[in-house]
Amino acid sequence: MILMSDSRKIIVVGSGPAAYTAAIYSARADLNPLIIGGMATGGQLMLTSEVENFPGFPEPVLGPELMERMKKQCERLGVSIINEDVSKIDLSSRPFHLETTEGKAFASETVIIATGATAQWLGIESEKKLMGHGVSACATCDGFFFKGKEVVVVGGGDTALEEALFLSKFASKVIVIHRRDQLRASRIMQDRAFKNSKLSFVWDSMVSEVLGNGHVSGVRVKNLKTDKLSDIACHGFFVAIGHKPTVDFLGGQLKLDNHGYIITDGRTRTSVPGVFAAGDVMDSRYRQAVTAAGTGCMAALEAERFLAGEK
Repeated sequence: MILMSDSRKIIVVGSGPAAYTAAIYSARADLNPLIIGGMATGGQLMLTSEVENFPGFPEPVLGPELMERMKKQCERLGVSIINEDVSKIDLSSRPFHLETTEGKAFASETVIIATGATAQWLGIESEKKLMGHGVSACATCDGFFFKGKEVVVVGGGDTALEEALFLSKFASKVIVIHRRDQLRASRIMQDRAFKNSKLSFVWDSMVSEVLGNGHVSGVRVKNLKTDKLSDIACHGFFVAIGHKPTVDFLGGQLKLDNHGYIITDGRTRTSVPGVFAAGDVMDSRYRQAVTAAGTGCMAALEAERFLAGEK
């Protein structure tokens, strides 16, 4: 058992929009929440250049700036924040016990898991270099910036085609690059994609390099059957090969769906009473800052009601 050194009513694990919103609502309910935010704070928005679809900002706001504002709001309300990862968590009985990578130990009557999900990337250096400068993993977030321009989408599943079809509303042309000679997406998604005149496909190919100096100008593509290299000009490069929810630290103590996302009951309640989940760690469909914040609010309210029901 973890040695208890600090006891709380609510601990929020994570540091994105869901986590900060949960902490804000918990603090306003006088529950003295603690955020264990992780070493890499801010979630996916830290990789986003400009955010135009978060309410309350007439002008675009940089993703990191939005996260910093949320963090400062938490701090103004007295929320304790530590930038360490959770290395151990015991959800077998209440109070729940958590331990960080730096050896700090905590106990809490309720826990809100808001650790998000990370986009799976190709892993090439140029992709990382141009991230936020034409490289994206979220068409809904960034598609608006590519009005009348040509973009490339990598992937062959439902997510890739959903991204491509959404981008076709703005882009003049959407090129889908896939490693195989046929898509993995559902038949209905394939039908929609093939009927869209703005979409074209490059088969049996992989992107070996993202081209550009300061901003994406194209991609270098390798044909996996012939090894031939060719360059495709584009202004945007969208990686749509899936997301991985951050749940490994839970050790299988919560029920997950087939894709590894935490299962909730529609009210952010998980399979363990007193444990709630918010944001992208339980949302494989929307993955937006505003929906993450909304579920963070829900989780905090549910946790408050859970605690009140025990009095």
